[in-house]
Amino acid sequence: MEHNFYLSLLLLFVSFISLSLFFIFYKHKSPLNLPPGKMGYPIIGESLEFLSTGWKGHPEKFIFDRMRKYSSELFKTSIVGESTVVCCGAASNKFLFSNENKLVTAWWPDSVNKIFPTTSLDSSLKEESIKMRKLLPQFFKPEALQRYVGVMDVIAQRHFVSHWENKDEITVYPLAKRYTFLLACRLFMSVEDENHVAKFSDPFQLIAAGIISLPIDLPGTPFNKAIKASNFIRKELIKIIKQRRIDLAQGTASPTQDILSHMLLTSDENGKSMNELNIADKILGLLIGGHDTASVACTFLVKYLGELPHIYDKVYQEQMEIAKSKPAGELLNWDDLKKMKYSWNVACEVMRLSPPLQGGFREAITDFMFNGFSIPKGWKLYWSANSTHKNAECFPMPEKFDPTRFEGNGPAPYTFVPFGGGPRMCPGKEYARLEILVFMHNLVKRFKWEKVIPDEKIIVDPFPIPAKDLPIRLYPHKA
Repeated sequence: MEHNFYLSLLLLFVSFISLSLFFIFYKHKSPLNLPPGKMGYPIIGESLEFLSTGWKGHPEKFIFDRMRKYSSELFKTSIVGESTVVCCGAASNKFLFSNENKLVTAWWPDSVNKIFPTTSLDSSLKEESIKMRKLLPQFFKPEALQRYVGVMDVIAQRHFVSHWENKDEITVYPLAKRYTFLLACRLFMSVEDENHVAKFSDPFQLIAAGIISLPIDLPGTPFNKAIKASNFIRKELIKIIKQRRIDLAQGTASPTQDILSHMLLTSDENGKSMNELNIADKILGLLIGGHDTASVACTFLVKYLGELPHIYDKVYQEQMEIAKSKPAGELLNWDDLKKMKYSWNVACEVMRLSPPLQGGFREAITDFMFNGFSIPKGWKLYWSANSTHKNAECFPMPEKFDPTRFEGNGPAPYTFVPFGGGPRMCPGKEYARLEILVFMHNLVKRFKWEKVIPDEKIIVDPFPIPAKDLPIRLYPHKA
């Protein structure tokens, strides 16, 4: 009897273990049909391969190699410490951009939260981003932008007189950064003194390099340098913010003169104003967004126009027609920029071949299916500009520089995405268009040029930049 009892107990135990193993096995072999791919090494995943293809100048290689290997526009990997599905092609862009806040939401690597710490203390980065997008439209809508054109032209003219004219050779990338950073400081914070701007322009470059880097906070790493630089710049910005608060109280600054004034005077739905550290972080984010991508675009414009004289000649012709139609000394205006159609097509082709923004992350906020694959909640999704920009199905002969791609209706929807798309499309897209066109106008009406290093290598980290910052030899036009 006792023997039968223990035998029954043993059978029950074995049945329980078998059932448990079945459920464990069944769960492991769950109906999840993840995209093909490999997760790489523990912790770092495939981050080094992802980053190193950019360091070698061909960030699209990571994407296209895996698309070919897996015969799929979706593949799984692990980058920046996260399980990620890389989404390639126009259909993927459309899906991600159309399902913002439905199936996916904006996501940034942990490095961003640590470089911008107040966002993670007061509220989520997503909530902060939504607040920013409510603040910005009135500054980037056409009526406001029209006011900026003349100011941009004044700054551009001063910039070229000070740093380009009477020089035999210059190095383009640092000067393009100087131009776009000065513009951003003037239009976002009304800071015009170049010496004041220069004080934090160098540390500013360290932030850009550290934002999309491995979050290793050890001395000498890009991440560590970015944190130190952001702390330094934040202190400088807080000085500017404190002074503006005084100026507003005394009536020596206008409530509508720039984004900084607006931030200081705006309350949320609970009547709470932003604190100075929070404003400093938002201004810091705006300066990065309003400066780095445009300086890359301006630099690569110089590169391609220097390489392609037949393209330069057409841009020069268009710009000189505009210059000759204006009385001497008259600044550029909104109508002038609307006439720069060919020049803008050239700028778009530059951003297609060398997109300043390589892509972006989203996070799945629920389980969903896409293209027959399961995307688990919490996984990250990465869209890649190069997956369409350099894809022959979207742009025939993708390596050829051809501004006519943008004539008429232009490229097919969701194939040209230098500014992202959907609700998260860069709110400063039109602002970037103005500063690029004003730069082009002031550049080509003064100079022709040639590259000092004909085959200069390109590095992407995280923005594309010429390895030696694009030195050029200047040839001023004869008066």
